Amino acid sequence: MGALATAGEAPAQLRHDSGAEAFGLNYHRKFLAITVLLLLTLLLAGCPPHVSIADINRDPGRYANKDISVSGHVSSSFGAFGTGAYEIDDGTGKMWIYSQNGGVPGNGVKVVAVGRIQQGISIGGRSFATVLRETKRER
Repeated sequence: MGALATAGEAPAQLRHDSGAEAFGLNYHRKFLAITVLLLLTLLLAGCPPHVSIADINRDPGRYANKDISVSGHVSSSFGAFGTGAYEIDDGTGKMWIYSQNGGVPGNGVKVVAVGRIQQGISIGGRSFATVLRETKRER
């Protein structure tokens, strides 16, 4: 009728339950892994692409009205009352960043500026062909 378990061998019913527990554990691990991957994908999808200044200067129309990020060291700046512009150099070229709310960083500071490329803008009586209108800045 029922088979007896030999020494070192678990009864059939216990082996079956252990398999169910292992299946449940594997299911939870897979679910957790998929959840983490989805969250990372959503997080990264929300980050604007990093673009070199040389690429922007080569074809500014390609990046017009798109969120992008550029990084480099501040080489020049001017402004007052929290508004102004600063120029960054990323090693491939230079670009002016228009800041409306964050003020302007000092010369030599490394920044990552996020915003939208705009062409033909005037700031403080100075005209610029291509600028990044800053929406966010990281140091």
